[in-house]
Amino acid sequence: MTDSTGTPENYETRADSGPTGVGDEAAAPPLRVNRTRKGIHAKETPSPQADLADPALYFNRELSHLQFNIRVLEQSLDPSHPLLDRLMFLLIFSSNLDEFFEIRVAGLKHQLALAHDETGADGMPPMRVLSEISRIAHEQVERQYRILNDVLAPALEEQMIRFRRRSQWTPTQAAWVADYFEEEIAPVISPIGLDPSHPFPRLVNKSLNFIVELDGTDAFGREGGMAILPAPRSLPRLIRLPEALCEDGFTDYVFLSSMIHAHAHEVFPGMEVEGCYQFRLTRNADLSVDPEEVSDLASALRGELLARRYGSGVRLEVADNCPDSLIDFLLKQFELGETDLYRVNGPVNLTRMMAVLGDVQRPDLRYRPFTPGLPKPVRGEVNLFSAIAQGDVLLHHPFQSFTPVEDLLRQAARDPDVMAIKQTLYRTGADSAIVSALVDAARGGKEVTVVIELRARFDEADNLALASRLQEAGAIVIYGVMAYKTHAKMMHIVRRERGELRHYAHLGTGNYHAKTAKLYTDYSLLTANDALCEDVHRVFQQLSGMGKPRKIQTLLHAPFTLHDTLVSMIDREAKNAQAGRKARIVIKCNAITEPKLIRALYRASQAGVTCELIIRGMCCLRPGVPGISDNIRVRSIIGRFLEHTRVYYFHNDGKHEVWCSSADAMERNMFHRVETGFPLLDKKAAQQVRKDLDTYLVDNCQSWRLDSDGQYHLQQSGDAEPVSAQETLLYAYAAQA
Repeated sequence: MTDSTGTPENYETRADSGPTGVGDEAAAPPLRVNRTRKGIHAKETPSPQADLADPALYFNRELSHLQFNIRVLEQSLDPSHPLLDRLMFLLIFSSNLDEFFEIRVAGLKHQLALAHDETGADGMPPMRVLSEISRIAHEQVERQYRILNDVLAPALEEQMIRFRRRSQWTPTQAAWVADYFEEEIAPVISPIGLDPSHPFPRLVNKSLNFIVELDGTDAFGREGGMAILPAPRSLPRLIRLPEALCEDGFTDYVFLSSMIHAHAHEVFPGMEVEGCYQFRLTRNADLSVDPEEVSDLASALRGELLARRYGSGVRLEVADNCPDSLIDFLLKQFELGETDLYRVNGPVNLTRMMAVLGDVQRPDLRYRPFTPGLPKPVRGEVNLFSAIAQGDVLLHHPFQSFTPVEDLLRQAARDPDVMAIKQTLYRTGADSAIVSALVDAARGGKEVTVVIELRARFDEADNLALASRLQEAGAIVIYGVMAYKTHAKMMHIVRRERGELRHYAHLGTGNYHAKTAKLYTDYSLLTANDALCEDVHRVFQQLSGMGKPRKIQTLLHAPFTLHDTLVSMIDREAKNAQAGRKARIVIKCNAITEPKLIRALYRASQAGVTCELIIRGMCCLRPGVPGISDNIRVRSIIGRFLEHTRVYYFHNDGKHEVWCSSADAMERNMFHRVETGFPLLDKKAAQQVRKDLDTYLVDNCQSWRLDSDGQYHLQQSGDAEPVSAQETLLYAYAAQA
């Protein structure tokens, strides 16, 4: 899933076995997975003296990533979610799977092509990983379409919302479709007959296409054979029928693919269309920019963005009624094998069904809207500089509003006493109030410096456009450090107050993106703390200038101090436990894959430290192994909002430390990105985060527990009071609105 689009995320399988409930390969996987508390315990576990680098102690990263996406799919069957939101989860699974193939599977295939048999900490070779991905993905894609066809579509029809197949069109609907095809589709469609002068076309990544079997002789005397019919990318993939054509108050939708299929014969006049079958090719969409060969990153990325649309093929989706001969032909064209083929019972491009969510006006089938809360210091029409100067302000989005962050920048842009503004932008959004405020500030003569990360995956084009807009306004735009993505979320404002310069800063765990701030959970810290602001200033200087690492006093800073300090703080908890003192670690982040951090947690567990890990997605750490990780518990929270906060808590012998960060516990974040970790120095703010963490740890509605065998199991309340962490926080914070 990308940070800039989409929303939330079922169960984890072992790296070398199928999920609970799946029988032999001929049997269809169940719609629901094992939702009990108890899992299957590993038969073989390392001894307490085991090498902590033993591959048996690690789950494979790619398979864990894939299973995280499957937990998204599981939400489509959860009746606690409103019906249209269940459909949304099913479609997000498609979107997430697209990116998984475009990046992760493509990377593994590229690795094999170069004969690089590199392995991660789990020791699983790429070929075996690809084999497991294929097996699991085929099971789950088949399951996804059964959920759509057998569960969600009938449930939606009960709510008077229907997706009409060609065989279900009434005569008046068929006539309307015929007119629509003639007026809207036929003028922009371009069939491509295949013959020696018309080779197989170069098809755009993830585009909808049809392979057509033809019989007869055309106007030039050419014998019929095959043709490719690309669906126009300018047309919607789902069309709502006029209300007058819908029976008994139904809202009816027709797929563009059905329209083209029904009228394919009109595209090839005089020829017999013997078959017309939809297909979609997923290509390698990862961008590759060699820092040693690039003199202008922006220009290089513009070239790579064009190439992304035509990378090598990694997956072929086809209609399940497509003949084997045509499938074999397509596989040969795209240089793919049988394991790369996915036959689907429905549209090959399910993600485009997202249009329904915005089109159907049925608030009774969606989550109830809410008004996010605001802490008292920033409620109403306040001077945010005065409010922040009196003490740190911590916001927990989306339960609390993102507006104070935008308002601070707006006030800074208008304030004649503000001298300079510095900002990092990773994913921001095309119509960003943040960018508009920066433009206004630059045009107003303020010193505005913006570090834009052009390589934010799938947001590269938007960020190039933002960079141009800011440069035209007079802002200084920097693209960060070539070999390190700038992923830190920082804002720095310099203001003259009573003849002296005063510094203000914002530090966050999420992006400066108002839309995702309503969907993702993140922390924002607004501060005038001298030490924090000085460190933010130094990090910005390091990004814009050159020189040795600046001495950062209070912040943790990747790729320099963040990783080693986290390891040392974990080791400190282990020493406290060994000395008989109370020791506890709580980590909440999106992923944990970095082996040294995992080994540090294993050491802490062996020393008796209670380790609670709330890991939304990838987790390579194996919990519950006797003598190794039996004091580590891992859970994944999946719900209405995408859990995105990164928090590292250490008991520290009663001197509690709470750190928020832009970084997950991954190699890329620790060693190949510019990241920050910031302490919550204000006691109330730190207590707030600790209370939030405790709420997540008692969730028994949306919490999935990871067992030592690699399976996740939904924690159910049973006779206890049901607790949903997200709902609890939503109502607690919304009460402050």
